[in-house]
Order: sequence, then C-alpha cells, then structure tokens
Amino acid sequence: MFSVFLKPYSKKSNFIKFAMSDRVTRSNVNTQNIDLSKFKSTTKKVLDNGKNEIKKDLKGTKRQHIKIESDDKEEGPKPSKNKNSTPPNWELILENLRDMRKKFDAPVDSMGCFKCADENASPEVIRYQHLLSLMLSSQTKDQVTYAAMLRLREHGCTVDKILTTSDEDLGNLIKPVGFWKKKAQYIKKATQILKSQYNGDIPKSIEELCKLPGVGPKMAHICMQTAWGEVTGIGVDTHVHRISNRLGWVKSKTPEQTRKELEGWLPLELWSEVNLLLVGFGQQTCLPTKPLCDSCKNKEICLYGMKNHKNK
Repeated sequence: MFSVFLKPYSKKSNFIKFAMSDRVTRSNVNTQNIDLSKFKSTTKKVLDNGKNEIKKDLKGTKRQHIKIESDDKEEGPKPSKNKNSTPPNWELILENLRDMRKKFDAPVDSMGCFKCADENASPEVIRYQHLLSLMLSSQTKDQVTYAAMLRLREHGCTVDKILTTSDEDLGNLIKPVGFWKKKAQYIKKATQILKSQYNGDIPKSIEELCKLPGVGPKMAHICMQTAWGEVTGIGVDTHVHRISNRLGWVKSKTPEQTRKELEGWLPLELWSEVNLLLVGFGQQTCLPTKPLCDSCKNKEICLYGMKNHKNK
C-alpha cells in the first residue's frame, strides 16, 4: 500500500492519510524519506502518475473509498462532573438515626399521611384518601392534617361525595390546614379530573400525579409508595431537606435538588425509609430552630453538630 501524508490546514499535529491502489506502490518514490524541500514536486508527480494509473485500473469498476485517518482518537464518554460522591460516615449516621427513632413515637408515626386513610374502604377509596391527605399536608403539622382527614372521612371522603360537596363546606371541613382555601380548590379540581379521566381512581405514575392541581414531586413520590406500594423516588419535605443539608449528605437550596442529590448516591433499597426516618427525627430532635444536638448520637460526625459543638 502506498501512502502519502499531507499536512492539514489546522495547527494540530494531525496527518491525513490517503490510501491508493497497490499499483501506485511500483513508483520509485521512498515514502518514508521524502525530502521536505522536494515535497510539493514529488507529491504532484506521484499523484499525477497515480491518478492516470488508477483511472485505468478503475475503468469499469466501482470507485473505492478513500480512507481518512486522524492521529487524534475520540475518547470514550467521560463521567459526569455533577455526579454526587457518597458522603463519609453515611452508614454510621443512618444506623444512629434508626436507633434514635426505634420507638416510632414522633407525630408522623401515628398521624402521618399514611395513617390517614380508612383501611376498611375499597382500594380505590384508600388511594384517593392517601392522595388527599398528602395534598392537605404541605405547610401543615401532622396533627392538623390527621384531624382534617378524620372530618372528611366522617363527611364522606370519596370521589363522588367530594364532587357533590360545596366549596364552602369543603373549606370548613379541612381548615385550619395551611392555605385551606387554595387547597379546597385544588382538591375539587383534582377530584373532577380523577372522575373524568381515571374512573374515580388515582394515576399510577409520577408524571400523571404531578399533573393534578396542587400535587408536586414530593407528594407524588410518597403517594406512589403509600397508595400503590411502589418506590419511585425519595419524598423530600422541609424536614428531609433541612436534615440532609445539616448532615452534609447534600448541598442544596431546594427540596427537589435535595431529592436528586440523595437519589444520586443513596442505595435504592433505602429510599423507602428515608422520609419517615428523617421527618420523625426532625420533629423530635433536629428541630428547625434550636436543634437538640447534645442528645443526638451523630453530633460528633454531623457537620452542623460539629460546628455547634465547636462554638460552645
């Protein structure tokens, strides 16, 4: 095979390799020792001769492909620079959290959204009540949400019953949950959608749940777990968001960023317990203001706890 190397137009140290037919190799040109001063004339002569010979060879045959090679090879895909690294001591921290929460005596354990549904109702009604309790829970204490759901259940907490309930009556049933007027509107609109599009049941996907008025990613992921028994993501509320940042598990500004970062390193089999574990811990120990760091088993390995201990 005869090869001619031509310097490219770019400044990179690449060469373009032209592969010609075997007959060109009969030329007396030494391709490995071409004098640069004679490069142009030699190349022109060889190419002209080669061109004529190739035309004769290729007459009546298909044109061969000219292979172009580069010295620079493409590298494989690089790992994402945003890939979350696993935080140190996370397994020890998790074990300590489990130990501190082993009594399951926080408000969320007895009055959380997963405790609000009537377990004697039909499966679709139970799922509907799980969804409503989550819609009521934002910016509201578990005790208040639980009480509101009890009133709704006594009134009749089914799709058909809520659709026939006036906005005023619905508002009176759910207050004093946070933003109760707005939530009453969301519940009414969402219930109409469930009746018309889902035959009175709730959607079975994150995407469809998030399309409902008043439903966000946190509610959708928790609803998938409590209503459908499927773990699709980590439900991140203010407690999970706050504690994850304090522990140094994430460095985020919003609950949704926290969810994505946690899911980036936390094993999938642990996703289902994180919400309940951290919410209860946030209600009892890692309070929004004046957290009880002295009684926390993680105070020596928690970034926030170590900082507080150092300042004392």
